[in-house]
Amino acid sequence: MDDAAFDRALVGAAFSLAAERGWSGVSVAAAARRADLPLDRARARFPMRGAILLRFGVVADQAALALAPREGPHRDRLFDILMRRFDVLQQHRDGVLALLRALPSDPCSAALLAGASLRSMAWLLEGADISARGPFGRLRTKGLLAVWLSGVRAWRYDMSEDLSATMAALDRALSQAERVEGWLHRRKSPPAEPPPFEPPPPAEPSAVGA
Repeated sequence: MDDAAFDRALVGAAFSLAAERGWSGVSVAAAARRADLPLDRARARFPMRGAILLRFGVVADQAALALAPREGPHRDRLFDILMRRFDVLQQHRDGVLALLRALPSDPCSAALLAGASLRSMAWLLEGADISARGPFGRLRTKGLLAVWLSGVRAWRYDMSEDLSATMAALDRALSQAERVEGWLHRRKSPPAEPPPFEPPPPAEPSAVGA
């Protein structure tokens, strides 16, 4: 089993345990035992429980970016990428919901996930060919995180097979983000400079003084 398959197996087992026991009942060792994986290798690849969250985020990003569209409006590209990321969450739905319920009482996991989510959003922006660099890129990253969280709030209660409520929430949030992005571009553009000074042309000689 290569490293990628090993990680997927352990992460899947961890979220399976979370669905049964809650996130507080998850440990790397317990997940390794559930997936029948060697503990020494699990220790090497997942030195702490938080590594499960970090690896899960990377796996979700990879799935979202693997078939990222290269044409079309940026908004449509982002929508497609974000929904692909939700597809990964949906595969582990009960475990992810258990994690979300635990975050208010687990500040360490919440802080770790917040930082990882910002890094993920930067990657998703770049995947849609939108710059995440510089001060405006950081604003876009935070804006996309707000879009993602709007989708997550809808996804938690979305029991439809096609995630229609999640898609609708993403669509609304992206529309709001588009309006903000337009405002940022207007503020970003420097004001037009006045034309350089040119002396007036010499007066034409009048017929009287000629």
